[in-house]
Amino acid sequence: MKKFDYLLFLPNHGEKKLVVLSGAGISQESGIKTFRDSNGLWENHDIMEVASPEGWRRNRALVQEFYNQRRKQARACQPNEAHKILARLEQRFNVTIITQNVDDLHERGGSSHVIHLHGELSKAQSSKNPNLVYPMEGWEIKEGDCCELGSQLRPHIVWFGEPVPKMEEAIDHAASADYFIVVGTSLQVYPAAGLIDYVPKKAKKFLVDVVIPNSALTKDVFCIEKRASEGLKHLESVILGEL
Repeated sequence: MKKFDYLLFLPNHGEKKLVVLSGAGISQESGIKTFRDSNGLWENHDIMEVASPEGWRRNRALVQEFYNQRRKQARACQPNEAHKILARLEQRFNVTIITQNVDDLHERGGSSHVIHLHGELSKAQSSKNPNLVYPMEGWEIKEGDCCELGSQLRPHIVWFGEPVPKMEEAIDHAASADYFIVVGTSLQVYPAAGLIDYVPKKAKKFLVDVVIPNSALTKDVFCIEKRASEGLKHLESVILGEL
């Protein structure tokens, strides 16, 4: 791992662009289980049963109930200190959050510009036209809830085998970053993990996670091997200390 003591000599940033790629580790501190546990399951379900178009076609009721429960769980959770730290950084930086998470904890934590690569639990979409997306008031999508085309509503989640429609937008932000922070993910989930390859060479790159993969050490990344809230608190104090 590389030391980042040189940060003490950073110049005044003004409105420099800070881009954050966040993963399951930041939501885990709020009580939301990670997408894939060590046993390969998500909330005791095979992932392909609940996160693929094939699973939807095989058992629509199971998929709807699974996401209804995830939505209900997420609504009961609260943003943690890591979410709040990222929101505070907007006072000094132009901040964009690119998240792999489908909860809305970043928004509830105060962040104003969040890009959800894998969709959002708080929205529903047409099962016929994925461009028809609707905000939800409650936590439940019921059988018979239809879009304006008369098609059943489904979770607004990017499933395996489906395109990631906001990837190009995320790449544009990564490519214009002055600072790029990866938090709560070990850069193993693609295509999101590939965003770091678009970050300008002159940008400062950081990885905050409880486990630092060897692959990160070859990408000129300054690593902080701590959980999200603890690592971001340390990084915040170092970056802002000399502004």
